[in-house]
Amino acid sequence: MLTQINNIRLAYDDLGHGPAVLLIHGFPLNRQMWQPQLKPLADAGYRAIAPDLRGFGASDAPAAGYSMDRFADDLVALLDALQIDKAVVGGMSMGGYILMNLLERRPDRVRAAAFIATRSNADDEAARQRRSEMAAQAERLGANPITKIFAELLFADDTTVSRPELIAQVTSWMRSTNPNGLAGGLVAIRDRKEYTPLLASFGKPSLVIAGTEDRAAPLDVARVLIEALPGCRTKIIEKAGHMVNMEQPELFNKTLVDFLDSLPD
Repeated sequence: MLTQINNIRLAYDDLGHGPAVLLIHGFPLNRQMWQPQLKPLADAGYRAIAPDLRGFGASDAPAAGYSMDRFADDLVALLDALQIDKAVVGGMSMGGYILMNLLERRPDRVRAAAFIATRSNADDEAARQRRSEMAAQAERLGANPITKIFAELLFADDTTVSRPELIAQVTSWMRSTNPNGLAGGLVAIRDRKEYTPLLASFGKPSLVIAGTEDRAAPLDVARVLIEALPGCRTKIIEKAGHMVNMEQPELFNKTLVDFLDSLPD
């Protein structure tokens, strides 16, 4: 589906009926990463909404204007367009940064929060420099160099060996990303805020899901979230890397649905 918001066309999937669950994809991915979640959530009595962020998937990719604020504002506009007052928001990796932005700036729209394979700390100076170089590379050379870097970070070793078709599928999504989205996403990630000091103040029911073999957001950064978020639920999933929702979908889905079912009306 497509909707016009904030001067762009935003693509999204919308499946099921019931309390809304908004799933935010990571970088450099798109909403297709949530395919293993949409029907199980709908079958469990929830309305699952998975958008392509601006610059990614089938959404428009303007040449400039990318930031965590802008991504978050687009999602609020999408909720408005769908006449949804509040949603449980799940954010994977970069999607988690957007979730934290929403919790700080628009907590009125977030019913509960699921932090998936993500971290609360900002980039240090060396990492910021690398993001700038990669953004310039994406503008100059397109998706291939970025795809190569991220493909090596996304999966557990066991997945790499046993599920080559999954690796190929995710790699093809990354390779098809618009260079504007790649560069804009990298700049938004580079300039994101340090959220660790704010975690204790978020105050929404929360869930942290992490994979034991995540190279992009290893367990030590997940533990920062687990220790700082008040009363959060936690699930550490074995034999899963950064793409925990696709690598271990049954356990991931059960964890997410159990969390959703536990929330007060």
